[in-house]
Amino acid sequence: MSNPLEQLPDLVATALTTISSSVSAEELRGHEPFLVGKRSPFTNLQKTLGSLEPEERKAAGARLQEARREVEAAFEARADVLSAAERAELYETDRLVLGDVVASKISLPLSAGHPGVVALTQQSLEDVFVGMGFSVAEGPEIETDWYNFEALNIPPAHPARGMWDTFYLDLGEPETVLLRTHTSPTQIHLMEAAVTTGTLPIHAVMPGRCFRRDTPDARHLAAFHQIEGLVVDKGITFADLAGVIETFTKAYFGPDIASRLRPAYFPFTEPSAEFEITCTICRGEGCRTCSHTGWIELGGCGMVDPAVFRAVGIDPDEYSGFAFGFGIDRCAQMRHQIADMRALTDNDVRFLRQFS
Repeated sequence: MSNPLEQLPDLVATALTTISSSVSAEELRGHEPFLVGKRSPFTNLQKTLGSLEPEERKAAGARLQEARREVEAAFEARADVLSAAERAELYETDRLVLGDVVASKISLPLSAGHPGVVALTQQSLEDVFVGMGFSVAEGPEIETDWYNFEALNIPPAHPARGMWDTFYLDLGEPETVLLRTHTSPTQIHLMEAAVTTGTLPIHAVMPGRCFRRDTPDARHLAAFHQIEGLVVDKGITFADLAGVIETFTKAYFGPDIASRLRPAYFPFTEPSAEFEITCTICRGEGCRTCSHTGWIELGGCGMVDPAVFRAVGIDPDEYSGFAFGFGIDRCAQMRHQIADMRALTDNDVRFLRQFS
């Protein structure tokens, strides 16, 4: 079988020619999907590497990534040059010449505010799930022990209640009011409301900010964002859960990103699983972000434990359901190939401008 990368040098040369010949930032942006996006020839070549032998595949993957980085670097450099030229032309056009006095409409470079990468990611995730038939619900960031732990089948002795994991507030009795450690309490609020109003079934996602006493590193922050999903209906099975996870992964990250489920334990689901996706930084080759495994853990999922149903007054013999949850920050990190999650909170203007 011929090597699928034989055409790689010609593809790189064509891409570099297209980049260098672009005369405006708008023209260059029009080429972006076909140069460095999902419709680029590099993405198509990535899919053909499976036909190679393991040893050849590794070397071919390295060549492909090197070529992709070369084109991406040229694209970013050309975009900077064109943007700077257009800004300079705009400033010159806006200048007013009044006799010997030269005034400028713009005394300082100004820029409009815009949503950050996490907010944009949350909006994109909500759009994906709404397209799958889910509604969007929100809940309070300050919760009681019952909503955050007890109703979710997390007893008083469970390690998740420890001071090393939870921010408790100085309100009421000790360790009864806290900053929520996950968005799961919103599930309890939804199920309670559905029982009260008789509006079962439930198909909803719940985005929001959460807090844990985690040490910040490349994949963790103390204040982070989650999105959880809950489906409660008659006849729901684990196969429905796996289908939703797979559909979401393909819709959000693209058809070349795979997902997998691994057995796990969570007190509020049984059976439980952790789901992972192919590391989008290294495309499965292994890097610092994925701890050289080729996979990134995105979140947890499982079938709702009957104890949780009983806590909110739902008959587990009549209804079943599943829940899943994962980090919005982690999704932003994977989609935009951000090597270190701490960049999200550094307030580096050079980083923030990439998402304007």
